[in-house]
Amino acid sequence: MPIRDLIPWGSNKGSDVAKREEDNPVFSLQRDVNRIFDDFWKRFDHPFAEFGHWASDGPRTDVAETQNALEISIELPGIDQKEIDVSLTNNTLTIKGEKRSDREESNRGYHLSERSYGSFYRSIPLPAGIDTDKASAEFKNGVLIVTLPKTQEALSQVKKIAVKAS
Repeated sequence: MPIRDLIPWGSNKGSDVAKREEDNPVFSLQRDVNRIFDDFWKRFDHPFAEFGHWASDGPRTDVAETQNALEISIELPGIDQKEIDVSLTNNTLTIKGEKRSDREESNRGYHLSERSYGSFYRSIPLPAGIDTDKASAEFKNGVLIVTLPKTQEALSQVKKIAVKAS
């Protein structure tokens, strides 16, 4: 067998060797090693992976509409209130922040120093009828709750429709 048939990027695309790759133990080993490396590096896709169970798109967020307001809850474990920025611009609520963690330890002849940094950013479009002047935010036990009251105009436009059984 010529050496070029062993090279995966060579000219063996249509050969019998390329067709039998899945039967080749070296190919199986390479696939398994690639999967292990992919799984390892996925842990570093999100800088806050060790600070909580955040999805890759940011902290867990719940949006609930009550009769009088829109309430947005965001889980931010381990984050200090001073590290959170909440703003309203053009009917969009933007929440962003940064987490910094430093740990140093010296014991029995060794010195350990670990630092991790990361940031999050969440932008939530708001429906019409929100009174942005009366918006409020409260941070308690690692959960940020933003309350956005509805305008009186939006509250007066609500019309109940009776449901009839047929």
